[in-house]
Amino acid sequence: MAAPVSDLLDLDITGIAHGGTFIARHEGRVVFVSDAIPGERVRAQLRDAGADADTRRFWRADTVEVVDASAHRRAHVWAEADVSRAPADRAGGADLGHIAIDHQRGLKRQVLQEALDRFAGPGLTAPAVEAIGSSDGPGDGTRWRTRISLHVDDDGVIGPFAARSHRVIPVRSHPLARSAVEEAALTVTKAKPGRVDIVESSGGEVHVLQRPTAGRRPQAPLITEQVAGRRFHLDADGFWQVHAQAGTVLDGVVRELLSGRVDAAATHLDLYGGVGLFAASLAELGAVDIITVESSRRATDHARRNLADVGARAVTARVDRFLAAGAGAERVGTVVLDPPRSGAGRAVVEGVHALRPEAIVYVACDPVALARDLGTFRGLGWQADELRAFDLFPNSHHFEAVALLTR
Repeated sequence: MAAPVSDLLDLDITGIAHGGTFIARHEGRVVFVSDAIPGERVRAQLRDAGADADTRRFWRADTVEVVDASAHRRAHVWAEADVSRAPADRAGGADLGHIAIDHQRGLKRQVLQEALDRFAGPGLTAPAVEAIGSSDGPGDGTRWRTRISLHVDDDGVIGPFAARSHRVIPVRSHPLARSAVEEAALTVTKAKPGRVDIVESSGGEVHVLQRPTAGRRPQAPLITEQVAGRRFHLDADGFWQVHAQAGTVLDGVVRELLSGRVDAAATHLDLYGGVGLFAASLAELGAVDIITVESSRRATDHARRNLADVGARAVTARVDRFLAAGAGAERVGTVVLDPPRSGAGRAVVEGVHALRPEAIVYVACDPVALARDLGTFRGLGWQADELRAFDLFPNSHHFEAVALLTR
């Protein structure tokens, strides 16, 4: 039997991995390390060190001491997530908060470039990740979240989960949240086991939604979001972008990329359409025959009402099944798709390709999923004419990317 591996390792950090961890090597084995920065030397605590550690393809570890700090390191924007705390006691959700904000964006661009190189095929260059300001923040990537979730364990402890864990961590601050959301979150001192969601609409109303694991959940109230002068009604627990400026930014880039490409005589599709944000973008570009497709019936009910003035058809269906059934259009002009984090997948990509649209805009929240789907599109004869990326999740590893595809 192999001897147990020491749980403390001194490691040189050489890169960043997709998912917010950093890359080091120990005796030839890859180690994914939290709370580090490329170029640093850190002392890290190995997770699950033991006699079987030598049989694993890679290890995971948490930084517990910075031996040689990067010039880009700063005090963590969230004190409860700082490296000075024990790894099990660090709040999750801000895994890049110890890195200067400009350098974070450079690292995100690197992640996107590596994903494109690996999955999308040669010749694509990742764009710079564009900064998005928050009217409520000081410019350090805080005060942008309009929605946060607190968790309540069986002992009544309330807070976020610890990083890479389902352990609830009590905290005294929520610096990524909008000020009113943080204030509301800190007033929640008692709740049943489960989850508590705090939601701020674009009008400034804040709702505290109890989501107990057991028993009946109260119905979420309706809220109103506003983008480019248009109002969107939805359930408070329904999907909407988390960053306060995200709806406006993404609506704007979709319009910019499709400007001059929308033929009023064709049918235009908004896939994974939610409550109709991008269908409205298409309408503003001159589309008069629009179909928005979403699997949530509540969302499509809202989309139908939100888009009543432009006559858009709101279809409740899984996108892959909708495409397999023929999409209900003789000639498709443009397609906007905003799939979940897992991406659209081959069946949907092939279904969109079969419609022979003139142009496609793909909105992505995961760089690897985007790169895989771009690889499939390119294999079918499509080209990525333009790529944009936006830092809509500062101080975390997430970001949004948008691609324009033409045949």
